Amino acid sequence: MDNTGRARAPHAPHTQEVQEGIVKAVQRRRGLVSVNLATLFFGLAGVLGKLSGLPAPLITLGRVVFAGAALALWAASARTPLRPRSRRDLGLLTLQGVILALHWTAFFQAIVVSNVAIGLLAFSSFPLFTAALEPLLLRQRPRLAEIVAAILILPGIALLVPRFSLDNSATRGVLWGLLAGATFALLSVVNRSLSSRYPSVTISLYQDSVAALALLPTVFLLPLGGVFNVRTLLILAALGLACTALAHTLFIASLRDITAQLASVIAALEPVWGIFFAWLLLAEAPSVRTLAGGALIVAAALLPGAVALAQRRAT
Repeated sequence: MDNTGRARAPHAPHTQEVQEGIVKAVQRRRGLVSVNLATLFFGLAGVLGKLSGLPAPLITLGRVVFAGAALALWAASARTPLRPRSRRDLGLLTLQGVILALHWTAFFQAIVVSNVAIGLLAFSSFPLFTAALEPLLLRQRPRLAEIVAAILILPGIALLVPRFSLDNSATRGVLWGLLAGATFALLSVVNRSLSSRYPSVTISLYQDSVAALALLPTVFLLPLGGVFNVRTLLILAALGLACTALAHTLFIASLRDITAQLASVIAALEPVWGIFFAWLLLAEAPSVRTLAGGALIVAAALLPGAVALAQRRAT
């Protein structure tokens, strides 16, 4: 009862709490949209590379040139600081650019010599290499889920290889894909230390620029007669702008609205999108054996993020 003798109405939820809940829901939805779009574009990259019909080094060169140009414009408009803080950091950024060139060239070579499914699934073995590199370079002990995931990847890779012979295109694709996974793991581990000191745009711009310089000699070493036309340039532009600059921007932006664990779970579905686009645009249908191996590899990639997400919700 109030001082007028009337019964008080039940307390309604605080307006500010309701508004905060709405804002969080909107942010989460925005983050989920961003990370799913980023993963879709990541999955499309291999298909676009195959559609271009170019050798793997030229696909990578086109990708880093277009992506680097977009990142340079972004950095200039945002006035992002680009100067390295030390010679050691400059050396690391340069080395990472060379590794990036090797990583993407190996990734596209895996797809060129085999197919999109083999290339993407073999590349998805990178958690196996990350689990080995983190204790060596970052002095971090791998979690149990990461060790289990690394072990689970091994039979998945074995299923991708129909027979252990370099004459077999699938075997060559798996080997190139494993090289792409190993170099991606190295990039990720070193970039984790750089990201604490530099904006992601700065790191990406340096690495794309160095990768472009490292791959520039391929223009003089590979036959170019008729390979660059309007169609291939449009494909390379889509690869560099949508599947690289935009995709990475969306993925990084999503981390402001959702947890890194949830983002990693969704990003692990990249091979699923890639296989779907390869079936849709290239009429590439993976074999049952490839799908079985892929299921193990994707499950392994999902496991650490899913466990971390479950533990976070339980606390």
